[in-house]
Amino acid sequence: MNAPLTDRRSHSQASSSLDVFLLGTVDLESSKELQERLRSDIASRSDSYGAILVCEHPPSVTIGREGSFADVLVDWEELTARKMDVRWLNRGGGTFVHIPGQLAVYVIVPLTRLGLGLLDFRTTLERTLIATAADLKVPAERSSAVPGAMCRCGQFAFIGASVRDGVSYGGFYVNVSLPQEALDLIRWTHSDAKVTSLASQRTRPTAMSTVREALIRNAASALGYDGYHVYTGHPLLHRTTRKVYVYA
Repeated sequence: MNAPLTDRRSHSQASSSLDVFLLGTVDLESSKELQERLRSDIASRSDSYGAILVCEHPPSVTIGREGSFADVLVDWEELTARKMDVRWLNRGGGTFVHIPGQLAVYVIVPLTRLGLGLLDFRTTLERTLIATAADLKVPAERSSAVPGAMCRCGQFAFIGASVRDGVSYGGFYVNVSLPQEALDLIRWTHSDAKVTSLASQRTRPTAMSTVREALIRNAASALGYDGYHVYTGHPLLHRTTRKVYVYA
């Protein structure tokens, strides 16, 4: 379902609406700031309005609460040469690589008002990932290594979500079409589980638009929303000048 951006405010006022914002490629800091503004707004409401941000990120590495610098498997000089940020984020999950070809899906919804606990939310996100893979004819299941979903070739999606004031933020990352050299820059899990992409599993090119549409549709259904409205961009998104942060 699509609607013009000028109609966003009227949809946001509907108590059960879900708005989806397609942001294109956006830096980590800008996406983080927009998530916080949306999370704060949703926390102050009393209805079930929710938002989902869908984007890709420039080359970078993020370390969540379950990760550490030891997960980075290459020299800092190589990351600097690749112009890759290395940053700590206050989110669940471990250490992830982000580059174009990976979809970042940030889910900002009022869990308490939707009747979802923390475990319920994780299960909801995993159901979304498994249903999306099924749409692409890829059999998938929950990962036994870290939260996310895996297929025969390995884990292709990772969950890095948190909750504050009863509202979720963060979400999940889906490796749609990433080169193996990017996957090998870090230790994604502390098990023997392999890391892969949907394109590698399908052994053919996989359109980002196809995966994006399936993720949005399945996420809305899993979260219990009857429908959703899709917009290009967000009026509160302020993109920052790209800088490279590598913390030794």
